[in-house]
Amino acid sequence: MNGTTPVLSLKNIHKAFGGVVAIQDFSLDLKAGEIVALVGDNGAGKSTLIKIISGVHKPTSGEIRLDGEETAFSDASSARERGIEVVYQDLALAVEQPVYMNMFLGRELTKKPFGLLDKVSMRKECQELVDELDVRIPSASSTIRDLSGGQRQGIAIARSAHWASKLILLDEPTAALGVAETAKVEELVASLKKKNLAILIISDSLDQVFRLSDRICVLRRGQQIGVRKTSETDKNEIVSMITGVDS
Repeated sequence: MNGTTPVLSLKNIHKAFGGVVAIQDFSLDLKAGEIVALVGDNGAGKSTLIKIISGVHKPTSGEIRLDGEETAFSDASSARERGIEVVYQDLALAVEQPVYMNMFLGRELTKKPFGLLDKVSMRKECQELVDELDVRIPSASSTIRDLSGGQRQGIAIARSAHWASKLILLDEPTAALGVAETAKVEELVASLKKKNLAILIISDSLDQVFRLSDRICVLRRGQQIGVRKTSETDKNEIVSMITGVDS
């Protein structure tokens, strides 16, 4: 892949559920080391689009390219195998398990020849990752249920950063957090750019969108209204695009 080839390219994506059109003629390129915000009112099609990119839904028509090659994900596992990770609002963490087991959920390290869990290696690798990303938890052995909402979100994002080689999709990563924890999670999201990942974030907070994103893509009722460079637009324009009402 050369430096100009998008990590992910969506061309004319259309998705219908029966007679209901959820996404209509959507196109977007995502580049390495870039954060793109996906914004729109409830029902605009944001979550449907995330599920198409992550292999949960198949597009009715249109083209998905990964590193310039046309691809089709049969399910969410095939998207993960290609380096795409998702952080959903519900986090999908096992709350009774320690942090390091959550980091390797479904991808546990084992010892040969008997296939026993290699807890020492998992704990060490997990601790190194949370230290690198500055996710402030007591230790990799802490139980998820004992952590705050922000710490849990940090673990979910760190897990995605560990396994993603191409793209991370974030669906409202700070929706349930307070101001201080939101700021910490935003720091973590911004740091992912240094790992040269492409990041697509859904957020209802325009303040957050303008703090984090390089570009903003607006959806309204399943239609792509436009894409703006964050540095070349303002909240008034984005709100007008979201609502269809001139401010």
